[in-house]
Amino acid sequence: MDLTLKIWRQTGPDDKGGLVTYQVADISPDMSFLEMLDVLNETLNAQGDEPIAFDSDCREGICGMCGLMISGHAHGPERTTTCQLHMRSFKDGDTITVEPWRAEAFPVIRDLVVDRGSLDRMIQAGGYISANTGSAPDAHATPVPKDKADRAFMAAECIGCGACVAACPNASGMLFLGAKITHLGELPQGQPERDARVVSMVNQHDHEGFGGCTNIGACTSACPKGIPQDVISQLNLDLRTALKNGR
Repeated sequence: MDLTLKIWRQTGPDDKGGLVTYQVADISPDMSFLEMLDVLNETLNAQGDEPIAFDSDCREGICGMCGLMISGHAHGPERTTTCQLHMRSFKDGDTITVEPWRAEAFPVIRDLVVDRGSLDRMIQAGGYISANTGSAPDAHATPVPKDKADRAFMAAECIGCGACVAACPNASGMLFLGAKITHLGELPQGQPERDARVVSMVNQHDHEGFGGCTNIGACTSACPKGIPQDVISQLNLDLRTALKNGR
């Protein structure tokens, strides 16, 4: 495959960026999107040019480090992570535009790399759970209904890649936040701090500059782990309950 790439280049957070056009040739359809960028960077290095900076780590769709806007779609045209997107999703001769996540809460560091520390700070704002440390309790010591256990596990699948924020017209982080709230809210261990947790995390969400949810649904459509939109309903319910309880 021969492709034309229009890639966002930006040397630093305070610098003006722009799209730069590159040509890549002989790209295998079996390559991942990041492997294709590796090939381009090898060419740039050989020419003495600055390689393109982008985030990646596990390249197995687990860690959430990779994240790009590919021709206007978070992670590209398939519902998967960028590292698991393969070039067979494109056609020979295609022009592909590659940009970083666009959100006030995700400032660009360099090229395609953004600072997603705002997601970490939201989790930190949630604090800890009141659970004894030491030896692990028996697995059956605290019974959990299967439907609640399944829902908690589903919410815990969120990898914090930020695709929900990038896809949302308001750059809202509510799907991510709803997943974190639902994860602990469905389990007995999460009950003692449940009210304080949701209030602190929502306040941090707004402080970081994320937008509000207007129920468009682009977030869950872009989520590579399929987190459903109803976790946002759970977030809103928990917040209303906490405020009613005087938190």
